[in-house]
Amino acid sequence: MKRFLLGLAFITTSFFAQAQKIAKVTISGYTTMESITIGLDDAVIVINENGTITNYGVENFSDKIPNYSRVDPYTGRLENYTTTDDKAFQGKIKYIGRTGITYYASYDLPELQGKIKTIGSLVFTYGMNYEDAAFKGKIKAIGATSLSYYASYENDAVKGKLKSIGNTSLSYYSGFDDKAIKGKIKSIGFANFTYYTSFDKQFAGALKTGTRMQNINGINFLVN
Repeated sequence: MKRFLLGLAFITTSFFAQAQKIAKVTISGYTTMESITIGLDDAVIVINENGTITNYGVENFSDKIPNYSRVDPYTGRLENYTTTDDKAFQGKIKYIGRTGITYYASYDLPELQGKIKTIGSLVFTYGMNYEDAAFKGKIKAIGATSLSYYASYENDAVKGKLKSIGNTSLSYYSGFDDKAIKGKIKSIGFANFTYYTSFDKQFAGALKTGTRMQNINGINFLVN
């Protein structure tokens, strides 16, 4: 019986440790990371690269429009921090279902105050003020998954943009490429993207080849 209970405790702990994960990365305008979607056991949290929650709820995918989804209101347990809590996170969401969310407090470094600290078992770290200007304030790690960005000394078309997330590298067309495609996403891992150039007057800048939504190394990438 004791062994059974220990085994059950281990399984339960393992389940909750895996309940939160990076589910999706959205690249907007074919150029810039717009959001990261964290999947929970029964909901999602949408955040930007600076560690701010921009949306949360239940993600529903369209049966008619490929790659389209919307985040509907969450009808389960929701709890916010109150006016008696630290001023850096007063009023912010504290629980979505069973998942707790914490934030860096007003006594933490100025560049961290108010940013997400944990979502469930995922711990967030950020670029500090002493680091490259293209990194500071941005998410550097979500749990065991690291994020990197193109540095400020890189070409203007790519600096500050997401360079890698976990084992997946991202590349972009540079400022030396055609004006209609410079700065646009060129590859995500093994997936490549091409666009109509400025010579294609009617479709200049539009996606020519590449799949807008695909799963790479366990993360869904949406390019739109």
